[in-house]
Amino acid sequence: MPEMPEVETVRRGLIDQVKGRKITHVEIRYQNLITGDVDQFVEFVTGATVTDIGRRAKFLLIHLDNGYTIISHLRMEGRYKISNDPSAIDKHSHAIFTLDNGEKLIYNDVRKFGRMQLWNTDDLSNNKSIQKLGPEPLSKDFTFENLKPRIIRHRKDIKTVLLDQSVMSGLGNIYVDEVLWKVKIHPETSANHLTDKDIQKIIEASNEEMRQAIQAGGSTVRSYIDANGHKGNMQNSLKVYGKEGTPCPRCGTEIEKIKVGGRGTHFCPKCQVIK
Repeated sequence: MPEMPEVETVRRGLIDQVKGRKITHVEIRYQNLITGDVDQFVEFVTGATVTDIGRRAKFLLIHLDNGYTIISHLRMEGRYKISNDPSAIDKHSHAIFTLDNGEKLIYNDVRKFGRMQLWNTDDLSNNKSIQKLGPEPLSKDFTFENLKPRIIRHRKDIKTVLLDQSVMSGLGNIYVDEVLWKVKIHPETSANHLTDKDIQKIIEASNEEMRQAIQAGGSTVRSYIDANGHKGNMQNSLKVYGKEGTPCPRCGTEIEKIKVGGRGTHFCPKCQVIK
């Protein structure tokens, strides 16, 4: 699933090509892509101009000049591309937005897990999906004061807690493994056993990891590409994710992979000792 750096990279790629463009036609080929009334979605989006493209955690926010915003979640394999080539549209193209310059903004999704929802822009904070999100890295709300009570109230393992988007948002399986390796915390450590110092380290490492990943254009470990068709480069800098059986870059101990909360989890058994 694309995480915060990947979605931010998609946002940056789209904004240069879509901002200021009028949407002259909308075709929804997979009805379940739209949360809510499909006909109303098409009616309200057709004729609107894209004023900006924002992001909240893993959600893309396509703002329109009619007071509405398309909330788009890519889920596992959703992707956007812009093209005027008819061959760019295939059986996995589930939403096609024709722009006033003749190009088409195409949403592709092999697994059909992605979703779009039209919402009043001024009321975004009350959208259920947006409302439940915790603070995200690199934001002004991503502070020790905000994160500590959200983390230590849980008795579950810290890996599961950090993946909970209501605790802190934007990070998924890849980057949580990387952050926990950086701060030398075992993924099965109970969240309520963490010290203030541990939590501060998690905050700092999360900011550092997100900053580096965004600069690298995200991680392509399976199928992720950005809006320009480019793969990310962050996978070349990952320390533990997908590295089971290889030496830990810090101590040389073999990286292990286990299941934590049903998710494949990578860690160093020597650097990350359970508390």
